[in-house]
Amino acid sequence: MKTMTQTKRIGEVKRETNETRIALTVNIDGSGEYMVKTPVPFFTHMLEQFARHGGFDLTVDAEGDVEIDYHHTVEDVGICLGQALVKAWGNKAGINRYGECTLPMQEALIRTSLDICGRPHLTFNVPYPTDKVGTFDAELVQEFLIALTNNAGITAHVDLLRGHNMHHIIEGTFKSFTRALSSALRMDSRVTGLPSTKGML
Repeated sequence: MKTMTQTKRIGEVKRETNETRIALTVNIDGSGEYMVKTPVPFFTHMLEQFARHGGFDLTVDAEGDVEIDYHHTVEDVGICLGQALVKAWGNKAGINRYGECTLPMQEALIRTSLDICGRPHLTFNVPYPTDKVGTFDAELVQEFLIALTNNAGITAHVDLLRGHNMHHIIEGTFKSFTRALSSALRMDSRVTGLPSTKGML
């Protein structure tokens, strides 16, 4: 007797510019395994959190002109991840489409609500009490999410409800976003075709 198995949703992107060189693969139907290499240690740690807490298998091999600053590397990884997600989820048939996660990180509480709709938009209401965590510029979190949502066609609202520790706020933001994304991409057996009355997303 044959059993139907779901094809794994995997996307791979390679990007090379005068500023960065990135190879990235994401498996939406993974188990949170990761192999991440970037020249920005704190960002590497956040990408590992993204994989583990979203249940995505993620490999990233990134090089960049970090002697200038971290911006190009962080933004371009966001671009690649957004493009890889689009390749991985295909026509979006059967997905939940919407996802939300309100996540506590000690004193910090972060909420992400998102829609896999093909319309890129990011509302980012996360005020930072300090500019940096170590050498990492806090503003790069927003730049990463802008690049990701623009290239994946995701509408997302990210709000800091409370918190004052910079590390907790940033880590909580990554975890909240990835868990909301995982929920939105989960297959729903009740959904036939695309979850839209327009017939397209």
